Amino acid sequence: MFTGIIEELGEAGRLDWHGDGGVLAIRGPLVAADARHGDSIAVNGVCLTVVSVEGDTFTVDVMKETFDRSALGGLAAGDPVNLERAATLATRLGGHIVQGHVDGVGAILSRTPGERWEEVRVALPPALARYVVEKGSITVDGVSLTVVAVTDPPLDADPAPAGAEHAFTVSLIPTTLELTTLGRKAVGALVNLEVDVIAKYVERLLPKPGGLPLAGEER
Repeated sequence: MFTGIIEELGEAGRLDWHGDGGVLAIRGPLVAADARHGDSIAVNGVCLTVVSVEGDTFTVDVMKETFDRSALGGLAAGDPVNLERAATLATRLGGHIVQGHVDGVGAILSRTPGERWEEVRVALPPALARYVVEKGSITVDGVSLTVVAVTDPPLDADPAPAGAEHAFTVSLIPTTLELTTLGRKAVGALVNLEVDVIAKYVERLLPKPGGLPLAGEER
């Protein structure tokens, strides 16, 4: 698992395709320094397994499911990437519980600069909207962030009118703007999203109308 606190801004290298998957090279001197074969490193919020390490560069296998669920397939050599090594039992949980299992991809809708920080609005896939709440946690390109606001299209609008899509807003402090990809991504750029895993477990445990009772529960 991870905490969503980015350790290093790395750089994407070569992506060698093998069928519908590929091997991706990532340059990151800090995280590569103690990386070993089999270690987990989050790349833009995607948990990937180290295959090899050479100097300040490591390679990872990326399977079709990962490309389908994330924006990694759009990386070009030289693109900056957020890097975080897997947490240890001694790690400070500065962010929130992050699995590195991307749930979907959103697009940056707008950026509103402030005096020292910036508000960023991100489109939210409809299937993920129910897991995102104001003041809750969300992971954007591997960065643990607090949701400032959530907007949803009108209930009777099908399809939703332009500008009324599911979306959420986050505020980025100077450190986040400087040390992560979120300070560099333009309107329209795609970002990897991971919703709070606790919300998904709670939903799964709730009894469904007409369904079987939960373990130990009486009708």
